[in-house]
Amino acid sequence: MPPPVPSRWRRRFPAATAAGAALLMLASPATAVTAAPTDGPPAAAPAALDRPADEQASVVEVLLADQAALDELVATGVDLDHHVTRTGTGIVVHAVVTPTETAALRRMGYRIGATLHDPADSAQRIAEREATIAGHRADNRRFSATLAPSATASDVRIIRADYYTSGTDQVLSVEAKWGQGQTATGALTVARDSGPGTEIGSGGTQTISRFVDAGVYLYHRGAATVTARPHRIQVTSPTGDVAVAEVTEWLPIPDDDPEGPGYQKDFVTSYLTPTELYARIRQLAADHPSLAEVVELPYKTNGYRRKAQVVLGGTAAGRVAVDSLAWGHQGGNDISVELADPGAADRPLTVTVTGPAIRVELATDAAGAVTSTAAEVVAALNARAGTLVKAYTYRGDAGAGVVAPVARTPLTDNLKAPASVSRDPHPVYAIRIGKHRDGSRTGVLAYAQEHAREWVPPLVTIETAERLLRNYAHDRQTRQLLDTLDIWIAPSINPDGGHYSFYDFASQRKSMTNHCPAGDAADALARNSWGVDNNRNYTEYSLFDGYAGASSSCTSGSYAGPSELSEPENRNLDWLARRGNIKFSMNLHSSGNYFMWSPGAYSLPDRVSAPRPTLAEESFFWGASSRILTAIKRHRNLAVTPARTGPISDVLYSAAGNSGDMLWYRYGIYAWNFEVGNSFQPAWDEAHEQTLEYANGLVELMRVARDFDKDRSRPESTMAVTPNAAPGMVSVRFEVSEPAAVFYTLDGGRPTYASTLYASAGIREGAETLTVPAGTQVHWFSVDAAGNVEGNYRPDGHGRNFNKDRAVLPRG
Repeated sequence: MPPPVPSRWRRRFPAATAAGAALLMLASPATAVTAAPTDGPPAAAPAALDRPADEQASVVEVLLADQAALDELVATGVDLDHHVTRTGTGIVVHAVVTPTETAALRRMGYRIGATLHDPADSAQRIAEREATIAGHRADNRRFSATLAPSATASDVRIIRADYYTSGTDQVLSVEAKWGQGQTATGALTVARDSGPGTEIGSGGTQTISRFVDAGVYLYHRGAATVTARPHRIQVTSPTGDVAVAEVTEWLPIPDDDPEGPGYQKDFVTSYLTPTELYARIRQLAADHPSLAEVVELPYKTNGYRRKAQVVLGGTAAGRVAVDSLAWGHQGGNDISVELADPGAADRPLTVTVTGPAIRVELATDAAGAVTSTAAEVVAALNARAGTLVKAYTYRGDAGAGVVAPVARTPLTDNLKAPASVSRDPHPVYAIRIGKHRDGSRTGVLAYAQEHAREWVPPLVTIETAERLLRNYAHDRQTRQLLDTLDIWIAPSINPDGGHYSFYDFASQRKSMTNHCPAGDAADALARNSWGVDNNRNYTEYSLFDGYAGASSSCTSGSYAGPSELSEPENRNLDWLARRGNIKFSMNLHSSGNYFMWSPGAYSLPDRVSAPRPTLAEESFFWGASSRILTAIKRHRNLAVTPARTGPISDVLYSAAGNSGDMLWYRYGIYAWNFEVGNSFQPAWDEAHEQTLEYANGLVELMRVARDFDKDRSRPESTMAVTPNAAPGMVSVRFEVSEPAAVFYTLDGGRPTYASTLYASAGIREGAETLTVPAGTQVHWFSVDAAGNVEGNYRPDGHGRNFNKDRAVLPRG
């Protein structure tokens, strides 16, 4: 293989032409917005956005005048969906807001459109999930009941037995159900004959493994190659019971489909929580120990846990906020606080602690009226109950208001997940798939649920992992992928937020870590606003570098955290990227049906972008994207439009500190972002379709990676010369046979990697046109993304076999 091209051409060799400059002009430079309120926000100081803990969120349209108005909306820290539609009259974006936040946006002058998703929709999704799981359990009970009447009834039933050919291979696929499959994990044994009239067992045996979804057993399934078409099979359970069935022939599918005959898919039947996602990949690895392993990533999250809290009092000046020192599940939820009126005159402020019960007897004056202020009660609590709780005035208020008596009130962490969801710091897991998992193969990384409320993307990763492992034994294309690649799949980067979204606040975007200091929305009434936006906490072109699209407010929907990589979730992804062999990645998000890559951030007010990919890199992104989007479209003819395909900051908005930019700029990984579907939590039928179609796309990324790994073809390039309006000048363009970089000189010198890199003409405009004096001697060579150099030329050696031509107009 030829020597690799130096990483990131744009870093070492910035383009010398204006066309290669890192300016991303999406619209005219931002200025103060002076339009009427129906068109965009006024120039007045914005109102604060506040998300009360007792309010659920809806997805609403926000109608904007232009890109400048969008940038200003992003700067408010509002929680935005990944949806931007440019219309003839402006821009429509989707915001995830509570009624209080919606009212604040209106006060700021923003025009609110239709409500697209409300809390009832999320509740319905949970109800659908629970009904599906209950239905599966009921099916298992009915199946077990059919076995009970007769002691001679077999505890195993064959569902399907299909024979098909794949190329020259012959394959037998079997599905069967075992009466004890819900509680026992054993495999079923399949014995087959070798044709009509032959003995069962003469064709060999295979095993099929247990398929569990959302903790519920569905059936056993598996496929294996055979040497002869079997006529009958016998399935034997671990208890020794047997069932016999005839084999049917499976119809072939079109030749142009990359999924061969008998390709197994459709492995997900309901939404899955992070706990269930991790259980699923553990089972997959256990079923395929020679092809997969589960890796615990090095950094545990904060955990699905919180301190127990309460806010006592009605007005800000008279409120007292109290937090337990212990986590709620470790005793904090046992604590109670009472603010008592002693019912007598001239009583001092006292605090009595009896076990976990704290009684505050408020001070009174000569008339028996309560006189204790919030500040005084806070001081007394911290002095006398400081081993149990921490008290503070409400959100920085001086606490001069008199406290109203409050009956005994328990502190609570307000967490509703069942005990099966761990309250400890949570490990994050990835499944590593491949025949050679030693770092010697080209690596591909897929990861999901950076944003907690996005429930479909994790399912895409599970469906993909299932397809890769379940089809390895009998599908040649799948076998080629796993023999060639080192695949890492992390289904939930943010398990704490994921659990919180399922059980507590469906619209949760961020992690659960509370970085708010006491006095700055750290109290219980802000509990749905805490957390870090994990897709704003990475290292490249971040808020901390001065880029737009992230917030320093601890309650903002796009809070970037206290520093780059401050969060364990983000350090885990950085650890994965540092494997060294990973060359491709896919970050799965929802929603909006986008397909994007870097650059993902720009600075304001002039929208100066992070460096754009070179022409060759951009061409590779577009070419690979076309393949991936075609695979998605194959499922049900869904087309991700060209307008929603391209660099993040071209088609969406600035997202400072996003993971794709870190993978691309820091590690040189070709990094894409899916934005699956049109809502975070669609009805299950739609979620199921999205899972299948985007799994098509994710598997196609694996094929892109394999083709890259196997690419030994050298690019070819030509130079085209056309007339130019300037006297004595001509126009020059290079054309290449595949996505490739062109390095050139105009002074007769030998071209190297330090020579000028042929650039793009501008955003989404293709290659630049050079204007040079007629007769200029041009020397150049091309190199593709896999490192193949045209003509086997050695740019770092002493070769002379580069391309040479003069910039003269063709005759005639």
